Amino acid sequence: MEVVAMADAHAQHATETQQVTEIMFTAEFWDERYGSTDRVWSGNPNPHLVATVAGLAPGDALDVGSGEGADAVWLAGQGWRVTGVDVSKVALGRAAAHAAERGGQLAERITWQQVDVLSWDPAPARYDLVSAQFMHLPRPALAALHRRLAAAVRPGGTLLIVGHHPSDLETAIGRPRLPELMFTAEQVAATLDERAWEIRAETPGREVTGPDGLPVTIHDAVLTAVRRG
Repeated sequence: MEVVAMADAHAQHATETQQVTEIMFTAEFWDERYGSTDRVWSGNPNPHLVATVAGLAPGDALDVGSGEGADAVWLAGQGWRVTGVDVSKVALGRAAAHAAERGGQLAERITWQQVDVLSWDPAPARYDLVSAQFMHLPRPALAALHRRLAAAVRPGGTLLIVGHHPSDLETAIGRPRLPELMFTAEQVAATLDERAWEIRAETPGREVTGPDGLPVTIHDAVLTAVRRG
C-alpha cells in the first residue's frame, strides 16, 4: 500500500508540475504578471553579468529573458549592441521605456524582440555574448534552449547562464517548489562540447534576508563558457 501511495503521490506531483509549467511559460501568464504591478524586478543588472562583462570588449550581445530590461540597458550603457528578447510584450514595452529614459544613443543600441524561447532559434554564431539570467524551464526544454543559445555564440564569444541552484529548495527563500525547474552549472556544462569550449561551472553563495528577517545563504548555478577559436 505504501508503494501505491508513493506512486499516486508522484503521479499527482507530475500532473501538478505539468499544469504549472504549461501555465508559467506563456505570454499570457507573464503579461499578467508584469501588468499587475509597476515593477517586478529591482531595476539593477544581475551581478554575475556585471562581473563577467568587466573583462570583455563590447560587441554584440543577446539578453535572453530581458524582463524589464535592466541587463540589456546596462549592457548598452557599457557600449554593447544588444538584442533583448522576452515572451511578454508588457515587459518589453517597459524595457523600451526604461531605455528611453536613459536618453542619448543608448536606446538606439538595443533591439527588442518578442519571442517564445521554447520554439525560437537565435541566429547562429551571431553574438559575442549570450546571457540568460534565471531562465527556468522544464529540463528537456531547458537543455534544448541551452544548446541553441550556445550555437548563437561566435568563436571567442562568451556564454553566461545563471539560475537558481536546487539547494535553494532547502531554504526558506521563496522559490517555486518545483525542483524540475532548478539546475546546476554542471548540468548546463554537460550540454556543451568540451573540445569547443573553455568551461567554468560554479556554485557561488550569497547572503540574502529571509522572510523572518534573518540572513540566509543561497546559491546560484553559474556557467561561463568561451567558445574556442
